Amino acid sequence: MTSTTSLNRPARLAPGARVAVIAPSGPVPEERIQAGLDILRGWDLDPVPTPHVLDRHPRFDYLAGTDADRAADLQSAWCAPDVDAVLCARGGYGVQRMVDLLDWDAMRAAGPKVFVGFSDITALHEAFATRAGLVTLHGPAAAGADFIKNARAQEHLRATLFEPESVRTIASGGTALVPGRARGVTLGGCLSLLATDLGTPHARAGARDGLLMLEDVGEAAYRIDRSLTQLLRAGWFDGVAGIALGSWEACGPYEKLRAVFADRLGGLGVPVVEEFGFGHCEGALTIPFGVRAELDADAGTLTLDEPALR
Repeated sequence: MTSTTSLNRPARLAPGARVAVIAPSGPVPEERIQAGLDILRGWDLDPVPTPHVLDRHPRFDYLAGTDADRAADLQSAWCAPDVDAVLCARGGYGVQRMVDLLDWDAMRAAGPKVFVGFSDITALHEAFATRAGLVTLHGPAAAGADFIKNARAQEHLRATLFEPESVRTIASGGTALVPGRARGVTLGGCLSLLATDLGTPHARAGARDGLLMLEDVGEAAYRIDRSLTQLLRAGWFDGVAGIALGSWEACGPYEKLRAVFADRLGGLGVPVVEEFGFGHCEGALTIPFGVRAELDADAGTLTLDEPALR
């Protein structure tokens, strides 16, 4: 599987669909879980929290339960025939500790389902792409503050899940760092996670011919430079078709970041659009990964060749 390959699209959701809510990374407060479940019920979905979604690891307070339990929640939800979608409650840290505990043969056999998450969930987006050949949604966490409080984040995810043809053009309001248009298959996520993923069993060889969506949170300019440089040195950007830069919350003054992006990415000779409105920001847009699309850096749009979900 390469970045040029469009992936298998799961079926869209319908009223009454059962969706499992998991915590594969960091711990989630119960009140946030309940608030997210209430929103999903308001969409006429049947949300089901998995058995360990409220767990805390006995030694490491940054993990939602043990690696084995977090993996078991995802695998059992994915393989359950009555579950139509799996939504992540939050990111944080922890996916890399559990992703290789999953039985990917069994998960592929269970068939395509909708998968939603962002941040640390980038490692699962990559694993679903490389091991299951599946389109996934880089979208709000079901117990995240942005999802619970922000109408735009809620509505864009809801439209993508139920009426994906209505959001085939994603208009970000972003501006061109490097002008132009590019075509390719979408991929990406959290920059630091993509850099950390290098050399692991579920990492792809690179972003050749892809439309790469990048964002991050809480990383100083030099650390963003370091991650970009690591990917550049590894040849991961070789042949990339275009790049969209999302949010960089708590990463320092944006003018300093823009200089890093221009320095590290400007020489690739491909369109680059900034402030695209996905990731760790208010009203975050839902971006499908694994779908062929056109990126227009000047207009700040991403237009999908076909809806993200069937």
